[in-house]
Amino acid sequence: MVFNPEKFTGQAIADIKKTIGNAKTITALSGGVDSFVAATLAAKSIPGQLTAIYVNTGLMRKGETEQVQKTAKSVGVPLTVIEAREKFFAALKGADDPEKKRKIIGELFVRIFEEEAKKHGVTYLIQGTIAPDWIESGGLGRDTIKSHHNVGGLPEKMHLKLCEPLRELYKHEVRMVARHLGLPDSIAERQPFPGPALAIRIVGEVTPEKVEIVREACAIVEEELEAAAKSKKMEMPWQYFAALLPTKTVGVRGDERAYQYVVVVRAVRSLDGMTANFSHVPHEVLERISTRITNEIRSVGRVVYDITNKPPSTVEME
Repeated sequence: MVFNPEKFTGQAIADIKKTIGNAKTITALSGGVDSFVAATLAAKSIPGQLTAIYVNTGLMRKGETEQVQKTAKSVGVPLTVIEAREKFFAALKGADDPEKKRKIIGELFVRIFEEEAKKHGVTYLIQGTIAPDWIESGGLGRDTIKSHHNVGGLPEKMHLKLCEPLRELYKHEVRMVARHLGLPDSIAERQPFPGPALAIRIVGEVTPEKVEIVREACAIVEEELEAAAKSKKMEMPWQYFAALLPTKTVGVRGDERAYQYVVVVRAVRSLDGMTANFSHVPHEVLERISTRITNEIRSVGRVVYDITNKPPSTVEME
């Protein structure tokens, strides 16, 4: 059956009203298309009962917080910004296992939402969980591929009830709903960004220094691939970013030996994220990305391009 975004929107609004009733609600707004669609549906369903919260974890992309604030205002979603950078870095200190990092982040998100819930007398948490999130998180006989922070990363005991209006949708269907709701292309067509953010684009322990490296590298990759696609040099990837490996390699800076980080560039084509093929990026574009990263981020001495499909890999590094 062909997905009908208009029909889904009407049903989702009715379901949210029925589920929430007269209760007060928090909606988690990360800035991606999933959370923005969930927040917009909630704002249309229970406008006087809703508090939208964006948590600045210190792990977000360059300019992310400002962009989310601007977009939320433009679509009429009142937004509260919680600054929690120090909490997240403290909680992640020493954690180098990807599943542990995801669970730390998922639990901390919930605890922050619970703190806000007490202030506002909130009962429900609305979040933009979609089908791949709970499928890949395992359970009910399914293997865990990776625990998505909003599913497998949730604590066993939490004091908020969940409402997940997009739970049965895939990414391309969420985009259809976003367009139907009139969300700008900057949201509706925005590439996926993981809930744990840059923490899972850093293989191993997360530190402020590493976050800054991968933040700048991601910005360069996004700028260059978007420019190349706009000029018709290549097809726009479904998702594209940079990641940081936990090792350094020998290189040369000027006439001196250097021991610096390795950045992995990743770009894939996909429909729903369940499978993906690496993008065929022109060598001239990859060369420009490599030159910019190694020139603009002095602690990086080597750039490589990931040509692995999903499966056997996943899209993100962790």
